[in-house]
Amino acid sequence: MLDVKELRINPERIKRAMETRNEDPGQIDAIISLDESRREIIQKADELKAQRNILSKAVAKLKSSGKNEEANKNIEESKEIGNKIKEYDDQLREIEIQQEAMVSRLPNIPSEKVTIGKDEKDNVEVLTWGEPKEFDYEPKPHWEIGPELGMMDFERASKMSGARFVVLTDGIARLERALINFMLDFHIQNGYKEVNIPYLVKRETMYATGQLPKFEEEAYKTTPDDMFLIPTAEVFLAGMHKDEIMEEQDLPLKYCAYSACFRREAGSYGKDVRGMIRVHQFEKVELVKYTKPQDSFDELERLTNDAEGILKALELPYRKIMLCTGDMGFGSAMTYDLEVWLPSYNSYKEISSCSNDTDFQARRANMRYRNKENRLEFLHTLNGSGLAVGRTLVAILENYQNRDGTVSIPGVLKGYMGGAERIFG
Repeated sequence: MLDVKELRINPERIKRAMETRNEDPGQIDAIISLDESRREIIQKADELKAQRNILSKAVAKLKSSGKNEEANKNIEESKEIGNKIKEYDDQLREIEIQQEAMVSRLPNIPSEKVTIGKDEKDNVEVLTWGEPKEFDYEPKPHWEIGPELGMMDFERASKMSGARFVVLTDGIARLERALINFMLDFHIQNGYKEVNIPYLVKRETMYATGQLPKFEEEAYKTTPDDMFLIPTAEVFLAGMHKDEIMEEQDLPLKYCAYSACFRREAGSYGKDVRGMIRVHQFEKVELVKYTKPQDSFDELERLTNDAEGILKALELPYRKIMLCTGDMGFGSAMTYDLEVWLPSYNSYKEISSCSNDTDFQARRANMRYRNKENRLEFLHTLNGSGLAVGRTLVAILENYQNRDGTVSIPGVLKGYMGGAERIFG
């Protein structure tokens, strides 16, 4: 969430930032207008409270002097003032609700490091790693490889759960489990603390990390308890220090978690409808950091490198993209996407998104730290996929496929697969 004080002090800067994010800058004027009304009401209420205090002191003196009639007049006047104060308090609450609702829908301010652009066409390629494999035969897509091995079943999943679900069995199911364990072990060795998290969270948790109110239609919600299935482990990890104060010497905090993730994919009809690229339930290993503001962009580079390390270890060709202002996620001030090479698309597909959310989530969740000067400041939070397990599985199936229909096991995963060299049908 943005700082209302910053909106008031630098409205033109915020408007320009909103324009680069394809947002209506007129929202800022409406928020500032509400803020002016809010401060005006506070001032009027404070003036009335001061008058009431004066009357209360006068009542005490008049009663001690036996002037009860005059005291009663002051008491009546004080009651009228109290009623007016209540009216102002009611107006104030209404304005603050409106203001928070509007501010909560504003995206984060892009970093000056980020290229200004309208959409994904304006994203900037930072680097590529590895060379796509040249096949001496026509490679198959994963939605053919898996079913032909008898280990990937879209029809049975659809029968039981509907479209955009998949059932994995035998060697492919084991390969997915191996990937999860490998990713967690890799990140733990890089200093992340593993967290086993709940998959259901409260509405305020979704709000704190920027999922609500803007993206409620994307989420799976339970009734009547008004809880949500997590769309990513970031929701829990980046919000679990809500309303806490940390000490500077304890930063950065580094967490990783495996979880299933649930997304309705509203508005994505027609996109990547075949296979496992865009499904309603998928697995992911998530990375989250809590840092000091002055360190957060350096920590973003390190977090992204940690995610890249998985792709390098698996020897999967990928590229690194810096997203432009118009293509970044809601809470992000700067984002790198990692895209893995998929032969079925003859192109790169996103497998990780690593973002610095600066103090955006920390303000919503009221997460602060005490600096060396003993002042409280909002933390910066960062998040990234390390990696999306299903898409990594897809990348292995397609890049490690063999002419005979088998799939070779990447070297770093053989130990997790009981020493197996290949997946056979």
